[in-house]
Amino acid sequence: LAGTKLIAEAWDAAGLYQVGSFVGDSWKEWNGRFRDDVRDFFRGAEGAVKRVADRMMGSPEIYGHKEREPEQSVNFVTCHDGFTLNDLVSYGDKHNEANGEENRDGESTNRSWNCGTEGPTDDLDIVALREQQKRNFLTTMLLSQGVPMIVAGDEMGRTQGGNNNAYCQDNEISWLGWGDVSENSILLEFTRRLTHLRSEHPVFHRRRYFQGRTFRGSGGLDDIVWLKSSGEVMSQEDWDNGWARSLGIFLNGAAIPDPDVRGNPVRDDSFVLFFNAHYEPVEFTLPEEEYGEAWEVTINSAAPLAEHVEDTTFKPCDVVEVDARSILVLRRQY
Repeated sequence: LAGTKLIAEAWDAAGLYQVGSFVGDSWKEWNGRFRDDVRDFFRGAEGAVKRVADRMMGSPEIYGHKEREPEQSVNFVTCHDGFTLNDLVSYGDKHNEANGEENRDGESTNRSWNCGTEGPTDDLDIVALREQQKRNFLTTMLLSQGVPMIVAGDEMGRTQGGNNNAYCQDNEISWLGWGDVSENSILLEFTRRLTHLRSEHPVFHRRRYFQGRTFRGSGGLDDIVWLKSSGEVMSQEDWDNGWARSLGIFLNGAAIPDPDVRGNPVRDDSFVLFFNAHYEPVEFTLPEEEYGEAWEVTINSAAPLAEHVEDTTFKPCDVVEVDARSILVLRRQY
């Protein structure tokens, strides 16, 4: 059993939430605070920027003690219990009438947002926004430190019709319909691109926490730098700004301190990630030349397929418009 993976949903028998309380590196834990804080950020909740930044680093605030590592955090936005990803962006309230308990069962606080209309709609603007929000959640989860967990069906838009407690439904409400694959091929392809990007780039799944400092061979740059929209490094005042809805992150692929399994240095590309949870576009300024001489778009949640992403190279200090409620990921070319 030496290779057995031990994963806990960290409640104790008395009903107390114990995430982060395990000792040692054997146990991995479902990080419910990742779920809550990422949901809050993309629905525009106050003061969510600081919390979502910690979650993206692997939640060192929770796990960064007792010899634990980023992989202790199992990051998820949805799980078997609660809304599916599609329903998270389609319903503001649970709809559990089919369960026969007069909608009293199931969680009532879901941190969800229906994008303007409850349930299914023919409004194309709302449909487009919901699809974009799904891509925002998947991008955040798959490019965060830790272990991402995707519920089967979320990658193709499975719905339970707003039922967030479907354990008692052995029917179309809870079944996974494989016919839905072709109906939402854009979301599925976008998820494939994200999983490929994560697997190809160790900067998105480091073995150790970011330190916010330089390392030998890191090019004189910290391993992680938090940026405001002006391209400047965030100050404490910026972190404490409760109305902030945007965030920039520089990930230094040359500052991965741990070797690979053969003892060789790990070197990767560097990335800049721009997050905009505001309801209007935000202009971000790329950092100065020392961070990189050229940048190309790798992921744009507002333009999910490769053919929709402009073949554009950005230079240091260029201004890049990030669409409302979207994420832009740029890779350093040189």
